[in-house]
Amino acid sequence: MRSEKQIYEMILNFAKSDERIRMVTLEGSRTNVNIPSDDFQDYDITYFVTDIQSFTADDSWLNVFGERLIMQKPEDMELFPAEEKGFSYLMLFYDDVKIDLTLLSLDLIDEYFTWDKLVKLLLDKDNRIYQPPVPTDIDYHLQCPTARMFDDCCNEFWNTIPYVVKGLCRKEILFAIDHMNDVVRKELLRMISWVVGTEQGFHFSIGKNYKFLERYVPKELWERLMMTYQMASYTQMWKSLEQCMTLFREVSKEAAQRLNYPYPPYDEKISAYVIRQKEKYVSE
Repeated sequence: MRSEKQIYEMILNFAKSDERIRMVTLEGSRTNVNIPSDDFQDYDITYFVTDIQSFTADDSWLNVFGERLIMQKPEDMELFPAEEKGFSYLMLFYDDVKIDLTLLSLDLIDEYFTWDKLVKLLLDKDNRIYQPPVPTDIDYHLQCPTARMFDDCCNEFWNTIPYVVKGLCRKEILFAIDHMNDVVRKELLRMISWVVGTEQGFHFSIGKNYKFLERYVPKELWERLMMTYQMASYTQMWKSLEQCMTLFREVSKEAAQRLNYPYPPYDEKISAYVIRQKEKYVSE
């Protein structure tokens, strides 16, 4: 694998040699001093250029970065249309280096620096940026919930439980799993993160997709959370659902107590609904 120094030199030397490229920035985890460095970190690079079309018309210029294992161009896809501005090349190379390179037009520079604070200026040929930003992950810090946010999380969690139950009772396990993963589990993780915040403060990030959560919760809670990912059968799904409900009940009550928020009545009513449906449709 090429070294970090080699990658930055390659990215910047190409930019310096091409008059169309006027500014280069680095984004994401490699700008974040709070993220441990490893070989799997992407190089999230943006080239600000004078003419995007001259680049997108022919991909051969990308060969300067090495032999690619695979590449995706989100803005050039029909099934997965891109949601961001500019034109991107998501590239994995044979030496395992991953570079996500985005082209943006120069007129987006001011707007760009409002999108994310994890940005480091690598090259500015025209001295457009008088005060280069200092990368910070403050936008990703845990957020102390308001009373309304707390209630919304509880409402979303308990309101979606009947959809999981519906899927299980109808023997539509994929429907049940989808709602479990897309909503129920997300709200459970959100609530656990709030409890972490009430214990340790809301001044740090636990990472994308809660990837550092394990560091901040008791081992017993973590093991119980992991058990909710067992969903290969209807029996396992019912156990995982009930475990999710139990965990959410515990952590949301704890959060409510610490934040001095009222604990909503959704739990008692929906828990009774789950028991009722299981008794009607499931034979143990």
